[in-house]
Amino acid sequence: MSDLGLPARRSAIFLLDQIMGEGKLLPELIGAGVLDRLAPEDRARAQRLTVETLRGIERADRILQKHLQKYPPLTVRNALRVGTIELCNGGAAHGVVNAMVGIISKHKHYGHLKGLVNAVLRKVATTGPEQWNALRTPRLPKWLRGPLVEAWGGQTVLGMEAAFFAGAPLDLTAKGDAEAVAKAVGGTLTPTGSVRVPAGTQVSAMPGFTQGDWWVQDAAAAVPAKVLDAQPGEDVLDLCAAPGGKTLQMAAAAANVTSVDISSSRMLRVSQNLVRTRLGADVQVADMFTLTGQYDAVLLDAPCSATGTIRRHPDLPFAKDGSEFADLIDMQSRMIDHALTLLKPGGRLVFCTCSLLPDEGEVQVEEALERHPALSIDRTALDRPGIDPAWITEEGGLRLRPDFWAEIGHMDGFYVAAMRKAG
Repeated sequence: MSDLGLPARRSAIFLLDQIMGEGKLLPELIGAGVLDRLAPEDRARAQRLTVETLRGIERADRILQKHLQKYPPLTVRNALRVGTIELCNGGAAHGVVNAMVGIISKHKHYGHLKGLVNAVLRKVATTGPEQWNALRTPRLPKWLRGPLVEAWGGQTVLGMEAAFFAGAPLDLTAKGDAEAVAKAVGGTLTPTGSVRVPAGTQVSAMPGFTQGDWWVQDAAAAVPAKVLDAQPGEDVLDLCAAPGGKTLQMAAAAANVTSVDISSSRMLRVSQNLVRTRLGADVQVADMFTLTGQYDAVLLDAPCSATGTIRRHPDLPFAKDGSEFADLIDMQSRMIDHALTLLKPGGRLVFCTCSLLPDEGEVQVEEALERHPALSIDRTALDRPGIDPAWITEEGGLRLRPDFWAEIGHMDGFYVAAMRKAG
């Protein structure tokens, strides 16, 4: 790593500026290559600093506000935030302060504020670490917290926020024997059969990666394909398939899988994972609304707010404001309607979203059942190992929440429903 970690810290500040100032998401920034010029260790550190700052930003701001008469420009404020997060989590005061002062001193617009950065971070170094753990678990922004409290209640949302602040371990789905994979990688099995290892584990260095024995997939994200329960020889359609975990699950079950997504770059990753795992599927880059044909089963993981994934994507509440959610909800309804045209009589549709908002889950299914009298809910499909009956909702879907499994590291938020088309 470079002296003082300047490239990593400077890049973390830039990423925060883009997320909070321009509304861009961290994965799209990384995918666009903003970190490509960094050495691998600096690239990893920049991402880690960005994620840690986003998770702890409320605490950082509470500590900083005691030392600021007014908020400085966003870039300077983000430098102070990154510095505060580092100092309050064991960073050496001399190195952190000098690095942040050095970065701001060379900024063409804000160089004159280097003295402010120096003075504030020196004060934080003295008092911040003691204050850090006394502060509350960071809350979600009001635009998102309000609807979640309305849907699930304040106490439940506090549990979700604890999960978001804690971050996420790494979950794997085994192609074959999950117990054997857990033993090989030194992981543990979740109740639903995923293999869980600590966060930060280098994926490509783990036993079985090269051999294709498993793939990375959050335990909650693995549930929809388990509910669909693809059978050998069935013709199965995976819609909005990228990044491909569900395609791999159904291919591993020996189904004839057609995997469709509109993103060519994301589908390239699906194809690569199929090669690595030695599994087969018909991979297509297409708009699902152009598809025709008839399938035994369809899995629709519809585009959504992704509010269930904040434990792994803490940038989302800061890059978004909820203004696009209405369009997503409308598109989900249209996707369900078209997916049903692709289903054989008697076939089954699994609809899912990685959302915590009922409008993208429970309400969607209730309305779909009203629009399509020949469609019925299949509660028996939810009878899977590790599924708590208390998670089954009134309309017959499955509500997974980040506050579940608190004792073993939580899970992503998901909604899953299995429906059948009349024969």
